[in-house]
Amino acid sequence: MTKILIVEDDRATTGLLKTVLEMEGFKAIVCPDPERVLGLVRQERPDLIFMDFHLAGTNSLSILQEIRGSKDLEETPVIMTSGLDRSQECEQAGADSFMIKPFRPSNLMIEIRAVLDKRSQ
Repeated sequence: MTKILIVEDDRATTGLLKTVLEMEGFKAIVCPDPERVLGLVRQERPDLIFMDFHLAGTNSLSILQEIRGSKDLEETPVIMTSGLDRSQECEQAGADSFMIKPFRPSNLMIEIRAVLDKRSQ
């Protein structure tokens, strides 16, 4: 089963994402604490990380850069999201994709599958 790590500190958003992903057959792992992301990625080995740009008290781009700078994690696909267009910053930092909020669940699934397909080639 494909595992997706949701890095989001908003409970309502996390609950919605988890429900949608599980309905689509993915295993959703939630990490609301930015301090735990790298450890959880190493422990769970997700197939994809879906991470919010704005995490309380943390710059999520630094987390993304740490992922890209770690030999054991650098190939893990990351989709970043935000209510503001931060696509350029995220892609420069190494994100595979960026989605602006709000988005439709169908568009989320299209994007996730596209990123997973691209990484598997």
